[in-house]
Amino acid sequence: MAVNDPIGDMIPRIRNAQMRNKPKVSMPGSKQRERVAEVLKVEGFIRGYASVAHANGRSELEIELKYFDGTPVIREIARVSKPGRRVYASVKTLPRINNGLGVAIVSTPKGVMADHAARDANVGGEILCTVF
Repeated sequence: MAVNDPIGDMIPRIRNAQMRNKPKVSMPGSKQRERVAEVLKVEGFIRGYASVAHANGRSELEIELKYFDGTPVIREIARVSKPGRRVYASVKTLPRINNGLGVAIVSTPKGVMADHAARDANVGGEILCTVF
């Protein structure tokens, strides 16, 4: 089945797997999902991820979820920009999630990055999701 919104599909998969205390979650692979997973890994919200290629040409992304004392490290993950309503922000208007404890994942001309990295690179862009 084709997915029109890959990030919109990725977020509920992560949320549902964490509610069931699953160690891993798998989903169809895409470059944008890998870039978002890389930001989550760098920020310490997940243990890691791997892209698995199948014989028929399709790829699959496996994300290793992270828990601390039995509770998920990701408390909240929410989609901000949707296909029907894109949300853009300049460098000056990039949101701070829970006073800097959370992260807004931003798609910029220099790639997908966290909000603090976008401020350092002095670029704005589309706010994909927020994680706390």
